[in-house]
Amino acid sequence: MPPSATFDVALVVPLRGPAGILGPSAELCAQLAAEEVNRAGGILGRELRLVPVDGGAPPPAVAAEVAALVDSGAVQGVTGWHISTVRQAIAPRVAGRVPYVYTALYEGGERTDGVFLTSETPDVQLFPAMRLLGAERAARRWYVVGNDYVWPRRTASAARRFAHGAGMSVVGEDYVPLSTSDFGPVLRRIERSGADAVLMLLVGTDAVRFNRAFARSGSAGRLRLSTLMDENMLLASGATATTDLFSTAGFFASMVTRENLDLHGRYAARFGVEAPPLGSLGESCYEGVLLLAALVERAGAADVRAIGANAESVSYEGPRGLLRLRQRHVRQRIYLAQARGVEFDVLTQLP
Repeated sequence: MPPSATFDVALVVPLRGPAGILGPSAELCAQLAAEEVNRAGGILGRELRLVPVDGGAPPPAVAAEVAALVDSGAVQGVTGWHISTVRQAIAPRVAGRVPYVYTALYEGGERTDGVFLTSETPDVQLFPAMRLLGAERAARRWYVVGNDYVWPRRTASAARRFAHGAGMSVVGEDYVPLSTSDFGPVLRRIERSGADAVLMLLVGTDAVRFNRAFARSGSAGRLRLSTLMDENMLLASGATATTDLFSTAGFFASMVTRENLDLHGRYAARFGVEAPPLGSLGESCYEGVLLLAALVERAGAADVRAIGANAESVSYEGPRGLLRLRQRHVRQRIYLAQARGVEFDVLTQLP
């Protein structure tokens, strides 16, 4: 099919590094969404095609690859799940040129021209979960363990401010490089701190390794809360490493809703029962494709100025229900779940 008949989108998802565990599910979810968009007529009557980019490469390299695709006219949009340092590298390279739908939960504050965001921020995701666990589980003294980059550090800073105003405290913080494997020193500091709870801001296999080490350390009675813990990471952690592990997100694969059950059926029918587990972070890429298509269709063009002018009137229906944009962020319901072995039990919708 000639290039003029297609609408090409760079799909930036990690295929290596600690976040690489999320890549296969993210790719398949985006592919499923693209196929469904095409069956409904494509984008502006053109076939939607995804152009994979490895978001697990060093951020400058990822940004250079995406910018080259935009420069050459090879893509007319960008979407995908990738860490905040990658987003910060890509955003200024594509600002005002093509729509960029970022699907990862993040620290908040992104205002680059043409960037739209589908996922959670601390004010709607983390703070209500901390408040509820403080009330229900007496989690008052928190210890932060995160990777050493912008999302964990800025989220922890926000958590400190929230905790202070809510009668809680952050009694310690540790930031480790991506791909850390030895959490022994961190766990010893947590034990000495007297913390009631651990706020985990770790990515992919780093979180998996921490969960396993935490279980071996015998830290019974101290709960963990993660804002980035999907079903693939839970499965990799193993049932013995997930006791008193909580997660908060806008989607869990175990949610019993019509939209979620429909997604599971379509995912299994398309990719088979041996496909990577459908997880919350991969599902965000399904949302990203749907939002990008809705933005361009509503504007009638891929022009970023036209898209921005019409963005507040955009809505779309996906696995998270009917969603709308406000100030370029998707507004959605947020849930708290507790791990039961290698599955999530959704406990409640957060206020």
